[in-house]
Amino acid sequence: MSNRDIRSRAWSAILAYAIFRWESAGTIALTILLAYFVPQPFAWWRWWYWLLIGVAAEALIIVTSVGDVNTGARVVSDLFRQEFDPSSIASPKYRAEVERALEYRRRTEELIRQSEAGVLQQHLQESTSGVSDWIAQIFRLAQRLDVYERDDLIKQDAASTPGELRTLTARVQREPDEGVREQARQALASKQAQWQNLEKLQQTMEKAELQLDATLTALGTVYSQLVLIRSKDDIADSRAQRLRADIAEQVAQLNDLQKAMDEVYTKT
Repeated sequence: MSNRDIRSRAWSAILAYAIFRWESAGTIALTILLAYFVPQPFAWWRWWYWLLIGVAAEALIIVTSVGDVNTGARVVSDLFRQEFDPSSIASPKYRAEVERALEYRRRTEELIRQSEAGVLQQHLQESTSGVSDWIAQIFRLAQRLDVYERDDLIKQDAASTPGELRTLTARVQREPDEGVREQARQALASKQAQWQNLEKLQQTMEKAELQLDATLTALGTVYSQLVLIRSKDDIADSRAQRLRADIAEQVAQLNDLQKAMDEVYTKT
């Protein structure tokens, strides 16, 4: 989900929130009741005056909802939670890390929305344009680690394969029958290939876990850098460019790691 997709969906969600919030429903209901039961409270009054007042009140609710910083930040945060639902991850550890990533993103979005509209706000938005992809990669990484942690078959294979290798190696060395020995060699070669893949998988997952921790730390650094940029009276282009470059580099690293995980997992 790209930053553009998020903002497009956010506008739709904010508008829907404004229309269906209880204040809006109450305004519509009150307008209908007044127009029906009190059509002419004054001699000069017309029943459709209630409709005009109701439309104006509804428009005011929508405008204030769309322009409210807290509403916008909350709606975008809800969109991310729907897209990257932490509750779908069974492991408490990885679920907590996704929660932490979403909280950093929420605060980043809130910080940008609270910035003065104009060059600074646009600058901050451009500087963090890759954070959406970053969150998506963190979520997928946590999902894969969660699946690996709960994969009992992989654990059983990792526990039993070393003993099976020793047994097959000994049989190849002791088997007097050439035909049986050749079959044992083939079985040993297959088992060795499986063990190599298991070792590579374990190493990749260990690397993924370290990368996840490092990425979360970097996400926190991005947030602190945004606070620093926003606190400055002048906008440092070089600092913002470095920030964009750092985010892009992290996303690229996560993409490479995802590909490596997919490749080694399918071979195991």
